[in-house]
Amino acid sequence: MKLIAGLGNPGREYERTPHNAGFRAADELCRALGGTWRAEPKWRALVARVSDPGAGPLLLVKPQTFMNLSGESLAPILGFYKIPVGDLVVVLDEVNLAPGRIRVRPSGSAGGHNGLKSVAAHLGTQAFARVRIGVGMGHHPVADLAARVLGRIEPEDEAAVEAGVRLAAEAALCVAAHGCEFAMNRYNGPEAAGA
Repeated sequence: MKLIAGLGNPGREYERTPHNAGFRAADELCRALGGTWRAEPKWRALVARVSDPGAGPLLLVKPQTFMNLSGESLAPILGFYKIPVGDLVVVLDEVNLAPGRIRVRPSGSAGGHNGLKSVAAHLGTQAFARVRIGVGMGHHPVADLAARVLGRIEPEDEAAVEAGVRLAAEAALCVAAHGCEFAMNRYNGPEAAGA
């Protein structure tokens, strides 16, 4: 079994914020694969068990700890199901990518993303796949990053972000089915969304 985690913040007030692009991608996958979210209070997460012909059995997870504590939810789930870190794919927002662009990586630094920092800290490694969804900086100055990721997506960016969410869901499934290198070659090129 492999695990695809979409990062975000729980609560209606955060639903359409840039920081919840990962949740939206997980929702997209859950719908596409016929899954149903169920609350798992012991892990502070919403979890859906699904299957894909290429990727096999998958566990979709949306941590409900708030973004900065995402690793507190994911680490015990991986341990309970004995899922190797190499079979984890994390989907998250990225302000340094144009709206709608995505980037797949097999590992790397958190790049200032607190959700990714938390996951890496609790797993003790940064060697897990991640799919970043471009949300752009919008009209916010670089110094006001919190206002950007917790604010509303600009109307002119919404369609591009939505396309990026769908593409990221597809890319995360591709990573689970075919590996990171294959997915990088397919989704990281200049012809990818919004190039």
